[in-house]
Amino acid sequence: MNRWKPKNIMIRLIRLYQKYISPMKRTKCPYIPTCSQYGLEAIEKYGALKGGLLAAWRILRCNPFSHGGYDPVP
Repeated sequence: MNRWKPKNIMIRLIRLYQKYISPMKRTKCPYIPTCSQYGLEAIEKYGALKGGLLAAWRILRCNPFSHGGYDPVP
């Protein structure tokens, strides 16, 4: 059963965030793809540990003073 692997849990949490929390936010992510989509792609591509670290680094860079723009998963 793959349901309880860390990778799958993280993906489900991001999808829940995208469906229920993100639409209620007033501000939008300045990056393309959005930080949540970036995290989803990074975790799917690299797994829970490396993908999670990439997503966390992206979230730390996402602030009102960042320039944003196109920033794909490496």
